Amino acid sequence: MVPKKIAVIGSGFSGLSAAAYLSQKGYAVDVYEKNETFGGRARQFEEGGFVFDMGPSWYWMPEVIEKFYNDFGYTTSDFYDLKRLSPGFKMVFNNKEELIVPDSYDDLKSLFESVEKGSSKQLDIFMKDAKAKYDISFTNLIEHPGISIMEYANFETVSNAIKLNIFSSYEKLVQKHFKNEKLRSLMEFPVLFLGAMPKDTPSLYSLMNYAGLKLGTWYPMGGFYSVVKAMKKICEDQGVNFHSNSTVSKIDIKYNEAINLQVDSKIKVIDGVVGSADYHHIESKLLDEEYRNYNEKYWSKKTFAPSSLIFYLGVDKKLPNLEHHTLFFDTDFSIHADEIYKDKKWPNDPLFYVCAPSKTDDSVSPKGCENLFILIPLATGLEDNESLREGLFDKVIKRVEKYINEPLSSHIIFKKSFCVNDFTNDYNAYGGNAYGLANTLNQTAILKPKIINRKIDNLVYTGQLTVPGPGVPPSIISGKIAANILNEKIK
Repeated sequence: MVPKKIAVIGSGFSGLSAAAYLSQKGYAVDVYEKNETFGGRARQFEEGGFVFDMGPSWYWMPEVIEKFYNDFGYTTSDFYDLKRLSPGFKMVFNNKEELIVPDSYDDLKSLFESVEKGSSKQLDIFMKDAKAKYDISFTNLIEHPGISIMEYANFETVSNAIKLNIFSSYEKLVQKHFKNEKLRSLMEFPVLFLGAMPKDTPSLYSLMNYAGLKLGTWYPMGGFYSVVKAMKKICEDQGVNFHSNSTVSKIDIKYNEAINLQVDSKIKVIDGVVGSADYHHIESKLLDEEYRNYNEKYWSKKTFAPSSLIFYLGVDKKLPNLEHHTLFFDTDFSIHADEIYKDKKWPNDPLFYVCAPSKTDDSVSPKGCENLFILIPLATGLEDNESLREGLFDKVIKRVEKYINEPLSSHIIFKKSFCVNDFTNDYNAYGGNAYGLANTLNQTAILKPKIINRKIDNLVYTGQLTVPGPGVPPSIISGKIAANILNEKIK
């Protein structure tokens, strides 16, 4: 019997995951990627001996990625060496004050107690609650497709939701336990990766604190692209075909059974589609209006996670004081937050993040050099040009130089930036967003854009604009959910 054909549009983590699970189920799967290299936002490039991961850099929840490998008979160590970072990361505040976050939980409690008396006990209470939310999420919530509220209508889920008060404000939860502003910043920073203010984020996401502070911060040697290569190999071992520089320009429905997929100038007749590219782009550009789940008014009212201005820097010397992950909270966060979510303008004096993987991995830079990834969160939909990028670059570099007390700008031998226009051009990202849809209360679970197309049985969506949400582990899970749904529909 000839296997049915599935097309996966986009090769990010959700697309790779869906392709792997569908090929495992016996489908003939083709992955179409518009860019030259695979991996979506997790692409990698090399220049002058420097190896730069273009997107994700925080390896949290390693058990989710391990579970994916296990589903295909592999383990993480089959593909790369996974190193637990110690310290996990550092936060820099005004006047060069800092919190160096240790790998050991006992040491973390000691750090908290040294900053605020009694806070180590509060941290235990907070983490017990966060672990309970983590456990309920990964046993009762995260693999639901979010199609109907009845998916959550069982006694255990409902009782746990009530007991843990998962929909209360994350900000209020942190304030309940900690008074010191630095400790509050430390506890709130993980949800910033979810793309919303702590006051607008459900307390459910304290699970991120448990993941990052208790389960640890990790690094795959060779860079985050090692995960992409591992997932792609699993796909290829099962017969998945990959096509780079292949732009899907039309999904043409034929009798609601077969689909004509226009890839560049060719027509592919297929039995099902997984849309791992930008959800809005697929609906507004590839589908006729009658087949769309949502209109432009719907998308314009959604709260999107920020965009980012990213700089990839090759430096011809080693830099002191920086850790693998260093977060600069040395300016007013509330002002920067308003510039992202309210005023929608380029920030004047932003918070930013510096990743220096060369502190851990000698393979990502020439000997004696440093590999830097600098990320500045921005509002979506901003005007983007070289002058605006350089204006922020100068401010940020001066603050890094002040902190490390050494010159940096004169030692940069490679520099590349990536910003709003690039997110739009390379990933068709709505408004040039970097992380997808923000995990606000009214954009959680069944309130996210549906993973199914309600008018086409054999078209499903996956990735950071649908369930479970943004981030690498959720995207991998999203691909699995989409594959299971499409398999059931096609059967």
